[in-house]
Amino acid sequence: MDLGISGRRALVCAASKGLGRACAAALAREGVAVTIVARGAEALEATAAELRKLGAGDTAVATVVADITTPAGRAAALAACPAPDILVNNAGGPPPGDFRDWSRDDWLKAIDANMLTPIELIKATVDGMIGRRFGRIVNITSGAVKAPIDVLGLSNGARSGLTGFVAGLARKTVGHNVTINNLLPGFFATDRMQAVIGGQAKSKGISYEAALAERVATIPAGRVGDPAEFGAACAWLCSAQAGYITGQNWLLDGGAYPGTF
Repeated sequence: MDLGISGRRALVCAASKGLGRACAAALAREGVAVTIVARGAEALEATAAELRKLGAGDTAVATVVADITTPAGRAAALAACPAPDILVNNAGGPPPGDFRDWSRDDWLKAIDANMLTPIELIKATVDGMIGRRFGRIVNITSGAVKAPIDVLGLSNGARSGLTGFVAGLARKTVGHNVTINNLLPGFFATDRMQAVIGGQAKSKGISYEAALAERVATIPAGRVGDPAEFGAACAWLCSAQAGYITGQNWLLDGGAYPGTF
C-alpha cells in the first residue's frame, strides 16, 4: 500500500534506538524526510546512515543531538525541523522501582519527560499542521496506561496524564485533517524491556531469565514484539489513509491485555 506520505517531513524523537528508531525507519521507507533526535551522537549518526539506505527517492535524514525533554533540546529539534507534517513523540521512560523510594523531584522529572515534553512539541507544531491541512501526531506511550505494571508507577502516572490531554485535543484538530493518536507498546525487544525485566527480577529475587520467561508466559503471542512491527503501525497511523482515526490508544502487546468488546 502506498501510504501517501512521500515527501512529507517528520520529526521523530528519541530515534537512535528501539521503538523510535523503528518508527523513523518505517517513515523513511515511505519517502518521508526525517529529522531524528537523540542524546547520543554516535548512535544517532549510525542510525542516520542506516536510514539513508532505506529512503525512497531523495529522502533526507537530518540529525539533532539533544535531550528532547529539555527546553534547549526542543528548541534545537524545532530549529532543524520547524514545520513537520508528522511528529512522533517519544522519550525514555522513568526507571522502575518502589513508589516509597521516589521523591517529588522523581515525579516531576517523569512528568516533564513523558507528559509535558510531548505537549510542548504538540503546542509548537499543531497550528502549522492545521494551516497546511495535514498533520499526524503519534505519541509513543506504554501498554501500562491500560494495564499498569507495579514497578512502573512513575510511567503509569505521567503517561496517563498525556493520554487524558490528547483525548480532548484530538477531537478539536481532526476536522482540519490533523490527527493525534497514542501507540501503546507492550513488551518489545528494546533496552527499555531489559530494564523493566531487570527491575521485576530484582523485586522478586529471581534471575533475569526467570523474570523474562514469566512475562512471556502472559503474552498469548508467545513472544516479545519486534520493533519493526511497531514502526509499521506508526507509519500507517501517519498515512493519508488514517485521517479518520484520532484520539485513540492503539495497544500493541501480542494480546496480553484482554481489553473489552
